[in-house]
Amino acid sequence: MTDQPLLALIDIKVRYSGLPVLHGVSLHISLGETVCVLGSNGAGKSTLLRAIMGSQRAFEGKILFMGEAIQKLRTEEIVRKGIVYVPEEKMLFRPLTVEENLLLGAYILDDARKVQDNLQFVYNLFPKLKERRTQPAATLSGGEQQMVAIGRGLMSRPHLLMLDEPSLGLAPMLVDEVLDTVRRLKSEGISILLVEQNVREALDLADRGYVLQTGRIVGEGSGRELLASDMFRKAFLGI
Repeated sequence: MTDQPLLALIDIKVRYSGLPVLHGVSLHISLGETVCVLGSNGAGKSTLLRAIMGSQRAFEGKILFMGEAIQKLRTEEIVRKGIVYVPEEKMLFRPLTVEENLLLGAYILDDARKVQDNLQFVYNLFPKLKERRTQPAATLSGGEQQMVAIGRGLMSRPHLLMLDEPSLGLAPMLVDEVLDTVRRLKSEGISILLVEQNVREALDLADRGYVLQTGRIVGEGSGRELLASDMFRKAFLGI
């Protein structure tokens, strides 16, 4: 870990269609950390990730990445800085093969050898994708399609990977498979900002978590601390 956070949000405020969605959100991620953001539907979790990527502009506050303010940069510039966002809609090109979809994630690289090294890195993480590299993405299971979406995000070897509901809509067995994928990424030392509906599992694999409620951070701490808090147990576990 370093003293300076990899990513820091300071009092971020975001409007959507003129209505306030995020009300002064602050959080940080250190190098190598996995941090999860939890909250009910409509809490502002996806808006938070889009604000970091510049696709949903913050009208107030600062977003610092490796100490540099990025809140006014275009999305492509933010990607080139080393942040990649994998949205809940996988947005795969279904007629294209697995490998063709993965290679699209390397569009910012102009070094063919680096692209091949990164492709091998993804295949080492996800051996199933190597087996299916010539198959159209449309023929894969939901869990495999999510692996392609995550693998495509890793093709530029980002400093920070942001995952938005990676297990959404998957069968329970595939949920476990996708969350195991996140654990493997964590073990590789990749910094991850995770939005996930399976709160117990997310807190189990994350180093720290934040609770977002109606656009405000209402709780933060380690997984154990959040699971033990009365606020969290009432809001998420019905206890």
